[in-house]
Amino acid sequence: MNLFEEAKTYIPGGVNSPVRAWGAIGADPEFIHSAKGKYLTTESGKTMVDFCSSWGAIILGHAADPVIAAVTEQIAKGTSYGAPTIVETELAKMIVDAIDSIDRVRFVSSGTEAVMSALRLARGFTGKNKILKFDGCYHGHSDCLLVNAGSGVAELSGSSSAGVPEAFVKDTISIPFNDFDLFRTVMAEQGDQIACVIVEPVPANMGVILPEPGFLELLREETTKCGALLIFDEVITGFRLCYGGYQTICGITPDLTTFGKIIGGGFPVGAFGGRAEIMAKLAPEGPVYQAGTLSGNPVAMTAGIATLNALKETNPYEKMAQLVDSFAKMFHGKHGATVNHIGGMFTIFHTDKPVKSFADAMVQDKALFGKRFSAWQSKNLYMPPSMYEAAFVSPLHTEEDLAGLL
Repeated sequence: MNLFEEAKTYIPGGVNSPVRAWGAIGADPEFIHSAKGKYLTTESGKTMVDFCSSWGAIILGHAADPVIAAVTEQIAKGTSYGAPTIVETELAKMIVDAIDSIDRVRFVSSGTEAVMSALRLARGFTGKNKILKFDGCYHGHSDCLLVNAGSGVAELSGSSSAGVPEAFVKDTISIPFNDFDLFRTVMAEQGDQIACVIVEPVPANMGVILPEPGFLELLREETTKCGALLIFDEVITGFRLCYGGYQTICGITPDLTTFGKIIGGGFPVGAFGGRAEIMAKLAPEGPVYQAGTLSGNPVAMTAGIATLNALKETNPYEKMAQLVDSFAKMFHGKHGATVNHIGGMFTIFHTDKPVKSFADAMVQDKALFGKRFSAWQSKNLYMPPSMYEAAFVSPLHTEEDLAGLL
């Protein structure tokens, strides 16, 4: 029995997150044995250049020396206490110092949990129930957000998920990203009922989609006008494009921000933060409940501190951005491809048309994607096994690595 067949005997679908099953590829997934730097090594002994980077959670390269050293020291002290630690405060202070919109931050164990908690907090703070999100923006798998979500959900036959009652999504509004007029209309008609607008400021779960000039500014303007909170989901973009959030680059101040991935240095983590008056509504200070045994886990906090310290010291962002920009200029508009990119992240869309929304991203040549993925695999280049995901580089990647994709 091969590894995937054995896994399917004990794990639904053989995987613990659907996109890992390579359903869009029509082949069995590679099982990873180990990783170091920019390389993955499979159980079959193949070594590949990794452009998936654990879906964006890895930025310094796998098993980065400062992270491994820090967590090794912490593990020797214990892996979980269920009690306060100074490393929680240290990482919280680093995030608060890096991002002007955040006065306080609460740690959880995943991006899904961070977003779920931020939505509850927004409802508790505003006293309103409705949520507005954008088609193709994936904010985790909590029930009320599985409406026109991107990422692995795009591979399902429906726009949501079985097991999600209609009552759970009746207060969720989902509209196309970058649609100025429709957003204005919805806010004019329902703004007094909307608790929050949540958005990936640079969507990356339907592939990288750049916000049109003025769109994020419009979100800020309209939410302020009607008393709704603006939530930036920076689970992917947080500390990926600069030392801080994309909000640092675009100059827009959200009310709440969610994080994950990089701030855990490769360990399970999530966080949400914002203005002190909003965060004060959280228990034990306020009436909005949130808790978790592994929230603020000392190993994850230690890995996050080591990662952010390394990013601050080395400032690799310009190097990664230049690398991707040069590659995109070579590939974009050729070979039936559109390349969207920002900083050290990019998506090759298998269409020759511009991609500015989820609807645009859905109109791709799936057969061409499958052929390209197989070709990249044959050249030992590991790309995300989905047409609706972002690829990532680290400071360790080179022009030669990216040229291999051509």
